Amino acid sequence: MSEKNREGKRTARERLAVEREKQKAADKRRRALIVGAGVVCVLGLAAVIGVIAANAGKEEGSGSAGPVVAPSGAQGKNGLAIPVGKESAPSTLTVWEDFRCPACKAFESSYRPTLRELTAAGQLKIEYRLVTLIDGNLGGTGSRTAANAAACAQDAGKFPAYHDVLYDNQPTETDDAYAKDAKLIALAGKVGGLDTAAFRTCVQDGTHNGWVARSQQAFRSGGFSGTPTVLLNGKNIYQDRTMTPAKLKQLVQEAAAKG
Repeated sequence: MSEKNREGKRTARERLAVEREKQKAADKRRRALIVGAGVVCVLGLAAVIGVIAANAGKEEGSGSAGPVVAPSGAQGKNGLAIPVGKESAPSTLTVWEDFRCPACKAFESSYRPTLRELTAAGQLKIEYRLVTLIDGNLGGTGSRTAANAAACAQDAGKFPAYHDVLYDNQPTETDDAYAKDAKLIALAGKVGGLDTAAFRTCVQDGTHNGWVARSQQAFRSGGFSGTPTVLLNGKNIYQDRTMTPAKLKQLVQEAAAKG
């Protein structure tokens, strides 16, 4: 074999090794995002704690957010939880989330099929609680406006489908696209029967803005440090680095078996 051919093969092997290392690094980042995504929003929160403190009054003050109008069917203290699943389910998953938060989207992408399966089987009830962490983190109003639109979808009986559409079309964290009513109304077109005059008015009037502000206040009062915060029967499971959709399914099914 000529020296030129040997050199060519060696170069090809080196390129292949480099590509493999790149792929390993990408896989590692992806796993870290899915398993420990809650840390992402926490780090942002810590970095701009002064901004959050300065904006706290604007986020939570009833004067700027308007009256507190809970969406139809909301449950729990002050009607802050949007329920999905059967009331009789033996396990309850509480999810504090922000529609601008990329870690929340990572959780959704990884766990959604399992959550759908468990709620359909009557084994799990989910309580969604909407917050505005990223608005305080980076400025803007997209977290609040999207949460209000989701509450408007709850009024129309379309919350689960619209909830999923918001995450499937989530803009980048620094893009406050969800601050625009037109964007949220356009996305409603992806959910059959949602884009109605009543929904549009609810979005444009910010009907549930005061309710969203109260939910954010409850999030702070609860001492939670980031989104998503996920509690299974009151226990924070998202801090468990060994948690997976399969493990969550096992825990829920074991609780169902015990009756």
